[in-house]
Amino acid sequence: MKTQFDKVLLEEGEIRARVSELAKAISADYQGMDPLLVCVLKGAVFFMADLVREITVPCELDFMAVSSYGSATDSSGVVRILKDLDANIEGRHVIIIEDIIDTGLTLSYLSKNLRARNPASVEVCALLTKPERRKADISCKYVGFEVPDTFVVGYGLDFNEDYRNLRFIAAMPEEGSR
Repeated sequence: MKTQFDKVLLEEGEIRARVSELAKAISADYQGMDPLLVCVLKGAVFFMADLVREITVPCELDFMAVSSYGSATDSSGVVRILKDLDANIEGRHVIIIEDIIDTGLTLSYLSKNLRARNPASVEVCALLTKPERRKADISCKYVGFEVPDTFVVGYGLDFNEDYRNLRFIAAMPEEGSR
């Protein structure tokens, strides 16, 4: 299956090891705080599932679905909340779990939206970041990997809903979709 991609950027073992390191850092930072992990659907669900199994402090999970892409591969910058939180976050320590920070526009909107709900704190944990694409000033306390400015799939990241189930992260071909 790997042959249809330009390049495998991160193998399963690399991802697993880094997720474990991120979980250790979160566990150390949130001792006695019972953080609320907010998974940004759909892309971050694989990352959050693996991450939360490695976190050693009590924590809760919730989910948000936001859209800024539609079927395009570049963020439109217009963010819509498709599914909001079930939990009240006032006074809670919130960690937004994101698959990838690209332009940062969606995450900037989401962070402002959550901060307006008066949590004790809001931090971000992202599996991937593309700093050269950044259009918004985003603070991300926990980062898995920095990736080049290319369209990536696997481990929750998709192209038209395909490839989320890959255990690795790969670059899509520059020309053509498959």
